[in-house]
Amino acid sequence: MPRYFLEVSYKGANYSGFQVQENANSVQEEIEKAFQIYFRRPVGMTGSSRTDTGVNALQNFFHFDFEGNIPPGFLYNINAILPPDIVTVRLYPVHSQAHCRFDALSREYSYYIYRYKNPFLQDRAYYFPYALDLEKLSSAAALMFNHTDFSSFSKRNTQVKNFNCQILSSRWESEGDCFVYRVQANRFLRGMVRGLVGTMLQVGRGKMELSALEEVILSLDCSRADFSVPGHGLFLVRVNYPPGLL
Repeated sequence: MPRYFLEVSYKGANYSGFQVQENANSVQEEIEKAFQIYFRRPVGMTGSSRTDTGVNALQNFFHFDFEGNIPPGFLYNINAILPPDIVTVRLYPVHSQAHCRFDALSREYSYYIYRYKNPFLQDRAYYFPYALDLEKLSSAAALMFNHTDFSSFSKRNTQVKNFNCQILSSRWESEGDCFVYRVQANRFLRGMVRGLVGTMLQVGRGKMELSALEEVILSLDCSRADFSVPGHGLFLVRVNYPPGLL
């Protein structure tokens, strides 16, 4: 049966995450509902990256199998059915064994922080009105390259077999009125980026030494990390696949 990758983008404020779950609205549920309205039959979706409650995505993917005609104006019609905070961007025919989750080489996230009151940023960045040392934040971000076991930055309500991640890029930048943490890795754990950001902010404020951050990493104890930063400042920016897959 033909298989397709569906590229989507969404604002996560109104959803309890990406994946279908009981008694809570999700991005996947809305997209599956739109497909069923359009095709008049259910179309099951498999998601690439499970973003948490409130987290946004500039790019995420589903894959689905569909036997039948998909007309040229299909995405326009699906977008007309979907709520305004979810959009389907592009449809890619792929080979029948392609898997949008397992074939991904890496994912990239950005977390946005602003320190001065700004009503135009309040729903897409974290208001953190404290003095921050960008140089200390950068040193904290560089520390991540020295480690592969990120157990300390994974929420424990997860079913992964291990907590190993290869960090490919990790840096803080100043962008307009925001400080932005950008990170790329071959995989991410549940809550990992928010745990990294929350804990590094303690370094940036001078509340934690770099050596103490390393102790948190080496402890493999998630109770020592700070997961308190909200989801609305986090964006899944890109999912990277092998050349030629899409």
